[in-house]
Amino acid sequence: MIRRRIFLSATSALILARGFLMTVATPVKGAAADNALDARLRAIAGAGMVGSHTFDYLTQLSDEVGARVTGSPEAAHAVEWGLATMRAIGLENVHAEHWQLWRGWTRGSAEAWLIAPTRRKLLVDSMGWVGSTSAGGVDADVVEVNIADMANEMAHNSGNWAGKILVVVRKPVANQRPAAAGGASDFASFGKFLEKAFQIHAVAVIGGQGGAKAAGIKLTHTGILGFETYFDIPVVSMAAEDQNQVERMLDAGKLVKLHINVQNTVTAGPVDSANVVGEIRGTEHPEQIVVVGGHLDSWDLAQGSTDDGCGVATTLGAAEAIVRSGMKPKRTIRFVLFTGEEQGLLGSFAYAKQHQSEMANHLGDVILDSGQGAVVGFDLNGRDDLAEAMKPLANSLAAFGAMKITSALEFGTDTGAFTLAGLPGIDLSQAPSDYNISHHSPADTLDRVDPAILTRNATIQALVSFWIADQPERFASPWSAQKTEKMLKDNHMEEELKEFGIWPFGSH
Repeated sequence: MIRRRIFLSATSALILARGFLMTVATPVKGAAADNALDARLRAIAGAGMVGSHTFDYLTQLSDEVGARVTGSPEAAHAVEWGLATMRAIGLENVHAEHWQLWRGWTRGSAEAWLIAPTRRKLLVDSMGWVGSTSAGGVDADVVEVNIADMANEMAHNSGNWAGKILVVVRKPVANQRPAAAGGASDFASFGKFLEKAFQIHAVAVIGGQGGAKAAGIKLTHTGILGFETYFDIPVVSMAAEDQNQVERMLDAGKLVKLHINVQNTVTAGPVDSANVVGEIRGTEHPEQIVVVGGHLDSWDLAQGSTDDGCGVATTLGAAEAIVRSGMKPKRTIRFVLFTGEEQGLLGSFAYAKQHQSEMANHLGDVILDSGQGAVVGFDLNGRDDLAEAMKPLANSLAAFGAMKITSALEFGTDTGAFTLAGLPGIDLSQAPSDYNISHHSPADTLDRVDPAILTRNATIQALVSFWIADQPERFASPWSAQKTEKMLKDNHMEEELKEFGIWPFGSH
């Protein structure tokens, strides 16, 4: 597939900003109101595209803070950095909102050797919030488990798992339509498989999130294996080239034996975490709030630059653009750097719980969490009632490229808690990039990010959030629980969210 790339020089950034200033339009009624908001958005566009520090924020986070697993000392350092940066930008009411992570986890070491029918070292890394082998590791035979036929595997083949290393494969099953690898159904069923594998005394499991194979060249991909869930059995991601060799040997009928040694540590109880919060207070309706954010936590195989350092940087860059423009929105824009996203959206769920009394006054949230690709649209996460209202904004951003409005549901980022609260969780859709390779992997580094695209994305995030906050009439109100439940059921999300343990509407 040919990937679309956008490169902007300083000169073209000025041209892009000028183009935006000439095309901006708004959906509000009345020429005077149109002109007033147009002028304010033009000021923000200019401040966002010229002299931005967005890439500087990402550089500091990547190079000076580094990887930041939720609940770790490095994550606490990131929180302090976020607070200091928000204060330097000039945000108001800057503070940390603490919440408790159910258990802390620290990566130790992970190694694997193919020891029969030949011998060589294999590339593996532990998944997150999983256990360890016995000290020194274990030698064991390898058997396949077909995730495309997991119910049958667990019912009829699990008797052969004891003392074995289980490698998760995906092979066609007769009379069964293939499902997308690593999809939501895999993610949900994978946890049940891991629990049973541990009960039966399997040694370890080879398989990434939802059993998916690693992407990229000689890369592993770590991640959580269930929302707010720890699994006692050690689970590793193996480089695809190495896993493919193991699978070929098994398919050829050979006895495959590995040595595997995984050592991690987990706390006995909860540890502290915190979201970072700062505001630009509204001038007319300060009690009404639009949240703008990304997640501050990352995985620890690299720097966490694309997942989600980019979203952290664009959030801070958006805040800087609005502050530097001198424009004050009618409603409050609250900038939040969430933690615990990688463990199951825990920071954003904590935010919704801590702010439960004022959620009715929220207008939604605007999140960037798909890495380094250019923003190409807005996903309204089931709130298709707002699509028509968003079209003038999308049209006004034509200088940045065509903006597509969609309404697909996404519960893999911090829009999820807002969607469940009946609010529009607006996910900034992004163009294809190397994100599927870089995120959660040793390739999640600063050099994967183009500064011009990052600055462009921060400017768009600033414009979208200010546009929502500065409308003469309120942009959106929360749906009732009944209406939200119906929307989720109509989109066939009930079973998936129940599997994840985040369905809030009871069993009726």
